[in-house]
Amino acid sequence: MIDDVRLDKWLWAVRVFKTRSQAIESCKAGHIKINGISVKPSHQVKIGEVMTVQKGELTKTYKVLGIIEQRVSAKVAIQFVEDLTPTEEYEKLKEIKQTMPFYFDPGFGRPTKRNRRMMKKFGLI
Repeated sequence: MIDDVRLDKWLWAVRVFKTRSQAIESCKAGHIKINGISVKPSHQVKIGEVMTVQKGELTKTYKVLGIIEQRVSAKVAIQFVEDLTPTEEYEKLKEIKQTMPFYFDPGFGRPTKRNRRMMKKFGLI
């Protein structure tokens, strides 16, 4: 049984971030807070800690249920983390997507050259 693991490694293992590098950069930028305090990537994760993770416009809240060091499948990863994010955050994200001037439904495909030029004109890319 593992007693402690680095925060960046845990965030990667439970699939909050796609890579450890992304987790490290997010920690260094101050987007990850435990008890309202920004933490370093080397912070030792403890069971029961509640952390907030700022990913773009969305602020997610997670509770540590278990310590894990290796990346596992998504079905197994949910045993080690509990998502405490309020539904208002997800609704806020939906509203932002709908109010964007160039919102494409999933499966719509790549933007055309004309669409890309318009998005660039409005500063979206």
